[in-house]
Amino acid sequence: MEDFKKAILEHAEGSKKTKFYFKDLEKAVKKTYPDAKSRMIKKAATELVNEGTLIYYSTGSSTMYGLKGRGITEDH
Repeated sequence: MEDFKKAILEHAEGSKKTKFYFKDLEKAVKKTYPDAKSRMIKKAATELVNEGTLIYYSTGSSTMYGLKGRGITEDH
């Protein structure tokens, strides 16, 4: 789980984008861990949200993830 969280954070910090769909995060984790299951990646992303590292960002029609404090977020 910690490995998945690290891969998600590396992708989020290294990307030019500030918001990510779950599929973006899933693709980033599967580059390093091809056998990773979607459910485990989702759990890792949710843990990062609960820890306050990532935030949910709603576009109205879908929910995205964002790195807290980067880009325009709901808390600004």
